[in-house]
Amino acid sequence: MPPRASKRKTAPPNSSSVTSSDGRSVLSKAKTKGLEKIDRLFNSYANSSSGVIDPDGIEALCSDLGVDYTDVRILMLAWKLKAAKQGFFTQDEWRTGMKALGVDSLSKLKKALPLLEIEVGKPSNYEDFYTYAFRYCLTEEKQKSLDIESICELLNLVLGAQFRPQVDSLIEYLKVQSDYRVINLDQWKNFLRFFQEISFPDLGNYDSCLAWPLILDNFVEWMKEKQHS
Repeated sequence: MPPRASKRKTAPPNSSSVTSSDGRSVLSKAKTKGLEKIDRLFNSYANSSSGVIDPDGIEALCSDLGVDYTDVRILMLAWKLKAAKQGFFTQDEWRTGMKALGVDSLSKLKKALPLLEIEVGKPSNYEDFYTYAFRYCLTEEKQKSLDIESICELLNLVLGAQFRPQVDSLIEYLKVQSDYRVINLDQWKNFLRFFQEISFPDLGNYDSCLAWPLILDNFVEWMKEKQHS
């Protein structure tokens, strides 16, 4: 006869460590699989020679997303990726952004864009995005300012929907004035503060004695002359 089995159940050795190890293993596999999907999406747009998504790749991505290349949401995507160079996404930047968005496919990225707009619109994020937009357009080494034409395009893209009358007037002024050929970051930041704080079009609460850059003093003076002509 075979020996009678013991009624006492014995736990498998080191069961807790096995479970923990298995859990880590499953989690690790899931992360690896998710990263593979993110990389596969990246590679479908990346230049095979340079290993980055270049302007042609971004244009193809825009086409698949159904958005224009100049859509502000593409700039928002660049902000989320923390892209350092205009018109280019590296694989590390892509991984960082896609993980933050919880995205690993084109369909998920399409659905994420409206949520990204909401995220950027939060006061805690908007100023950072606005500053990023300026820096993203600095394409030359040690470049610290943008030409008037670029600034007008950027104003329209970033602030046009929110401050249309102010943007139209400032763009008109920038195009006719001859004192400034470029705009620096401090002036750029003050454009946003001006739009947020100053009543428009009467400009009644604008005080030139406060710490506004001279270009805005000139803009206000130009506006008032225009209103009274």
